[in-house]
Amino acid sequence: MPLALLTFVQVPPIMPIDLTALLAVFMGISVVLIPVLGITARFALKPTVEALSRFFDKKGDEETISIMERRLALMEQQIESMEANVHRLVEATEFHRELESPQDRDDRLPPAGSGS
Repeated sequence: MPLALLTFVQVPPIMPIDLTALLAVFMGISVVLIPVLGITARFALKPTVEALSRFFDKKGDEETISIMERRLALMEQQIESMEANVHRLVEATEFHRELESPQDRDDRLPPAGSGS
């Protein structure tokens, strides 16, 4: 008996879709809906965007500080190296000056007649 009921049920006819009317309604709604969605998204996303921009600014500041610290440490090492080189040059210059000065040499030499 259930098969008999199914055979007598009629399927409603499919109506053709008027694409022009559907497109006109869609465009009419879009003209109003797109600006409303844009304004809503701006107010909804503004705090998130500001928080992200602050985060990336801080991250950039921290990287800049670490780079500056490394550069400063390198400069300090170079200055210490230069100071050591200058100190060695001063010592070498004093040594050469002492070697070239004739009066200091005469004072340090033993007298000629007192040989052992």
